[in-house]
Amino acid sequence: AGAEGMRDCAGYPLRAVPVTPPPVERLIVGKQVDEAAALLPRIFNLCRTAQEIAARAAFGLPLAARWQDALRTEIIRQHVMKLCLEWPSLLSLPAIPLPRDWQTNHDALRSAMFGPESALPQNLDAFNHWLASGNGASQTLRAISARFAPGEAVRKPSPTANAQHVFKPLAQENSAAARQAAHPFLRQIEAHWGRGPLWSATGVAVDLEAQLDGAEPQTSLKDGRAVVPAARGFYGVKARVQRGKVIFFKRITPTDHLLSEGGALAQSLATLPQRKAAALAPLVLSILDPCHQVELEPATAREPAHA
Repeated sequence: AGAEGMRDCAGYPLRAVPVTPPPVERLIVGKQVDEAAALLPRIFNLCRTAQEIAARAAFGLPLAARWQDALRTEIIRQHVMKLCLEWPSLLSLPAIPLPRDWQTNHDALRSAMFGPESALPQNLDAFNHWLASGNGASQTLRAISARFAPGEAVRKPSPTANAQHVFKPLAQENSAAARQAAHPFLRQIEAHWGRGPLWSATGVAVDLEAQLDGAEPQTSLKDGRAVVPAARGFYGVKARVQRGKVIFFKRITPTDHLLSEGGALAQSLATLPQRKAAALAPLVLSILDPCHQVELEPATAREPAHA
């Protein structure tokens, strides 16, 4: 969040103001398919593997061998960075130490992230015991749970995005937590705390475990339409190609759903207590994780935060 926008925000609810992203459609349409597929991940350098896979599939280009493994590797890396580095920094905690070979040794990574059991707990009682243990990522999640009471910085449940209807113009929960929303203790966290920072952050840990277990990516790759999982949720591309050139291009990202009017970010900011806004809004924003820059600023009486 921009520091300028955070000034004097303590007395007002906050609103999110996205910084205008590059005009991606204009940059892609008219390009040769190979050029367009290579250009897209360079325009938006986050989730590069997911973007390249979706673009190549939508353009009718062949995918690399073992692309599913490359997708899992990208998701694992981004989840680990959030849990071990970015969120601890925002919580004034030291980074969680990782083994030197964590990117190739999944057993070592499991132990570093989840403790001696090398797995996440399966119910709320066990989860609370794990939080108290201080093992691995439990330090990050325990600090998040301590900063937000139940009902704070939450959004209402909305339909879960999936590879079939991610392009539909309806409010959707498009996030890593949404992919794992049926997990037993995530459902218990939602019931007790609501869909707030702890639910979202724990959902990243649950999704990390699923990726380490070799979860098959839920994809839809056919007829100029490609949807693939990324660290933030589902990412989609629609395209039409004529004589080797892209003549139509549309993409949908988890951030499009996150920033929709009255969507997850607006609701989370509207339910963040004003006394906590200055200290915790940047953490809320990092946990919800838009893929392009968003400024937070006070909402005035004429520009209310959306509930």
